[in-house]
Amino acid sequence: MTTSDVASTWDAERIRTADKEFVIHSWSNQGAVNATPIAGGLGAWFWDYDGNRYLDFQSQLVNMNLGHQHPKMVEAIQAKAAEMCYIGPNYAERSRAELAELMAEVTPGDLKMSFFTTGGAAANENAIRLARHVTGRQKVVARYRSYHGATAGAIAMTGDPRRWHAEPTPSGVVRMFDPYTYRCSAGHPDPCPVCTGGPHLEEILQYEDPTSVAAVILETVTGTNGLLPPPPGYLQSIRETCDKYGILLILDEVMAGFGRTGEWFACDNYDVTPDILITAKGLNSGYVPLGAMTVNEEISGWLMKNKFWGGQTYAGHPLACASGVASIEIMREEKIVENSREMGQRLRAGLDGLAERHPSIGEIRGLGLFQGVELVKDRSTREPLVPFNAVGPAAAPMGAIVAAAKKQGLYLSANNNVLRLTPPLVIGAEDIDLAVGILDDVLGIADEAAATA
Repeated sequence: MTTSDVASTWDAERIRTADKEFVIHSWSNQGAVNATPIAGGLGAWFWDYDGNRYLDFQSQLVNMNLGHQHPKMVEAIQAKAAEMCYIGPNYAERSRAELAELMAEVTPGDLKMSFFTTGGAAANENAIRLARHVTGRQKVVARYRSYHGATAGAIAMTGDPRRWHAEPTPSGVVRMFDPYTYRCSAGHPDPCPVCTGGPHLEEILQYEDPTSVAAVILETVTGTNGLLPPPPGYLQSIRETCDKYGILLILDEVMAGFGRTGEWFACDNYDVTPDILITAKGLNSGYVPLGAMTVNEEISGWLMKNKFWGGQTYAGHPLACASGVASIEIMREEKIVENSREMGQRLRAGLDGLAERHPSIGEIRGLGLFQGVELVKDRSTREPLVPFNAVGPAAAPMGAIVAAAKKQGLYLSANNNVLRLTPPLVIGAEDIDLAVGILDDVLGIADEAAATA
């Protein structure tokens, strides 16, 4: 039997059956999984075997910044596969070296050396380990509304409820509240210690002993857990407090990096440079598993004199690094960051118009093509449309909105009571307007649910 003959036997039904019986899906009750077989994709769209097309308004897992099947990305991976599929991380290899040099060029400030991993979780794991070695300290401060990955150390730093099922987790993580101005845990007095950043961190350090804290790790813009851009001055205040106590600042830009916010990196919006920057997802649009830990000149100097106790078999995988090189070249040539900024403004204008017509919209927030719509039962009380961490019937209104949008060809993502709108950065004006029109229709479900609550 030829390869083409084998391929022809894998129709949608066979794929669905094999997937159901043999594949374990992330974060799912396997008995309830009924995954749709997908036949292909191009640009901002993908489609199933029945010919149903979907506008990918979440870039799959907020990673396909360059969209589906970008021809230059595919060509770069094919060319590298023909040249060298793999060589161990103990050798110098062109795509690995070239990507590291490009990372030093595009990342902010004095960020210099990079360690390449298979994804964001592994990059965060290595960043924490390195921070502990560099400082000689053990504790890490992380936020509650955070997600840093599913591996042991990364899930320990994660604040969202997925952490609960991994407990007990490795020790040494201390939590702080988030600058969630719409629902500030401190009641948002003026000035607000939580939303200012530094004062809240200072108080925690007072109780924890700042000389025991190696690092503060933050998502520059919180992604999954509410899409929360920090208010002006917040990151600068955190940076200053870290510097005061000799604590390293790690910014997790797995979602927010590489043009997602309308700048190359989310921290560019705030003129703050971390000691360690974590990237993945948009680094190469997920075409091959890849993440990066990029460190500043001071840590680079430390690494020249001290051993780095970290590694992976697939660290700096040639195919992955080649796709990363191609991605940065494409972003520069096709002005992807500029398009993200321009299309982000168009999307925001459309969402602002929806807020005038839909009383269930409590707040719209975000940067570039990283936008969130928080839905409420009542604007005056700000009661969420569904409760925090809702499941079953309590979560039904959000599930109904996502399902109705998909039926009309718009693929959305929701977490708690927030719709996350994160299309590929290559998207055009026509598709932005199409998405806003579908949202206008399906948000009627939220309005009705709020009115009958």
